Amino acid sequence: MKTKAISINSETLFMSLFQENKNSNDSDNHYIPGACNIGHEEIKRRKKAAIFSIVLTITVIVLIFMLDANKIWRLTLFIPATSLGVSFQQWYFKFCVAFGIKGVFNFGDIGKTFSIDQKENYRKDRIKAWQMIISGIVFGLILALIFYFMP
Repeated sequence: MKTKAISINSETLFMSLFQENKNSNDSDNHYIPGACNIGHEEIKRRKKAAIFSIVLTITVIVLIFMLDANKIWRLTLFIPATSLGVSFQQWYFKFCVAFGIKGVFNFGDIGKTFSIDQKENYRKDRIKAWQMIISGIVFGLILALIFYFMP
């Protein structure tokens, strides 16, 4: 996986924000710090991950009921539900958590990433990534606890 470093100055960022607002159908073709760091191909991958996570979550629920497993096993729903929470957000927000943590973005072919040089932009991406991780964990925890306390 090749990584290239690029620099985005305030003028370029302003232009990308203006263009994004001008043509909302093209919004996933521009890097916006803390808001959007993946393009069409990466978004498709996040959509597939979200769909897989919802199928897995439902499968776990069905299996636990079918097997009449001990109630404590219901808490295992936390794992696929957390995955669902994070995957759905990545698809919805057009923002990859891993890319945000690493300080890269991709709007081209799968596997090509570009580094973020500005510390402020990197900071915004990390904040967004951790917000998504924490909200995914909270979602998974709430879903697992609801499932646990069901009769």
